Amino acid sequence: MKRHIRRSAARNLIATLFAVAILAAISPMGHAQEGTGTIDGSDRLRALVDEALTHSPVVLAARSHWRAQTKVPIQASTLPDPEVSLQHFTVGSPQPFSGYETSDFYYTGFGVSQDIPGPGKLRLQKSEAEKDADYSRHRYEAAERAVEEKVREIYYELFYHSRTQAILDHNQDELKQIQEIAGARYRLGQGLQQDLIKAQLQTTELLKEHAMHHQEEDTEQLQLKQLLGRDPDSRNIDIGEVKATQLQLDPSQLSQLADSGSPDLAADRAMEERSAEALKLAHQGYWPDFTVGYSFEKTGPGFSDYYMLSLGAKVPLYFWRKQTPAIEQAALEAESAREQVRATQLQISSDGEGSLVAMRTAERIMSIYRDGLIPQAESSQASAMSAYRVGKVDFQTLLSSVLDLQNLRQEYYRSLADHEIAIAKIQQVIGDRR
Repeated sequence: MKRHIRRSAARNLIATLFAVAILAAISPMGHAQEGTGTIDGSDRLRALVDEALTHSPVVLAARSHWRAQTKVPIQASTLPDPEVSLQHFTVGSPQPFSGYETSDFYYTGFGVSQDIPGPGKLRLQKSEAEKDADYSRHRYEAAERAVEEKVREIYYELFYHSRTQAILDHNQDELKQIQEIAGARYRLGQGLQQDLIKAQLQTTELLKEHAMHHQEEDTEQLQLKQLLGRDPDSRNIDIGEVKATQLQLDPSQLSQLADSGSPDLAADRAMEERSAEALKLAHQGYWPDFTVGYSFEKTGPGFSDYYMLSLGAKVPLYFWRKQTPAIEQAALEAESAREQVRATQLQISSDGEGSLVAMRTAERIMSIYRDGLIPQAESSQASAMSAYRVGKVDFQTLLSSVLDLQNLRQEYYRSLADHEIAIAKIQQVIGDRR
């Protein structure tokens, strides 16, 4: 009797050690931590970001618009085109050049006139156009940041789906082993047919979940190709290994970096400055614009030629219907621009702190999974596997241990992806492109 007990205990110990060895050899968690034989994802991600910044239609459109706006200031600060005129005056006949020798009133004149805007208007128009160009430049930088953040976010989502599918593939292999064990116990009369059916049903459920992740992965591949400017039918993008990024940042530092590094905030400030210049230009509307002209008139024989200098002014006679409402409009737009700057500051601060909270939460969750829950679940599954072989636990306990470990591993990689996505959003706000 004692010999039988010792043999049973030895078999249980051997089965436990064997199950632990299998789990350690093919554990996705251990594979992710060590990174052995995997592709370095940081270099690959950096290359994808560079490709997106070079070929993304969104970035190219914003860049071209900014460059177009840089051509406006020189146009806005240039005088209006001069006007050249030709005058011909005859008496007694509609025929051109008739009466040259007989009429005292005949003349042919040539003249040129130039419109001159009121004092300071050209300078203010140039300054306003320069602020428009600054605004377009910051919008271009914001487009770059947005595309980079989106590339990183999709990359981390694809990493999560790839790791989840690896976990599901691993669990399918485990369920096959469990089916074999359940089938063997059923044939020996030590198990129930229901256990075998449950294992088969769970395998089918894993196939469905695998297909859902594959569908989401295909959709995100298409989105990533679009950002990179690639054809939708091009080869899928390979995803490398992802490790947790360390980012030491407190809310006060985040606020300072966001205030100085956010292109969205810089764009709104440029628009505020442009509105201030527009208000100054509206006040200049009370000043008249001038016109200077000079003409030469050739008369008939025996008469002296004429030379004429003219000076004109456009008087703002209807200022209560044009200039005054224009000033009120510009003042309201300047106030709107100031409020928009404040709104953007609050939005950036809120988004940045929200991403910072998400990053820290994900770090804590990852630590709990990595250092506590997953190792415990691995030991529990190994123990349940060995115990089920010898009939010490029921099938539902074994199946629950397998599914619990699967869920914990998936949740760990979900937290890792969320952690990196939160850091990508923070980097978009502060302008950190590490």
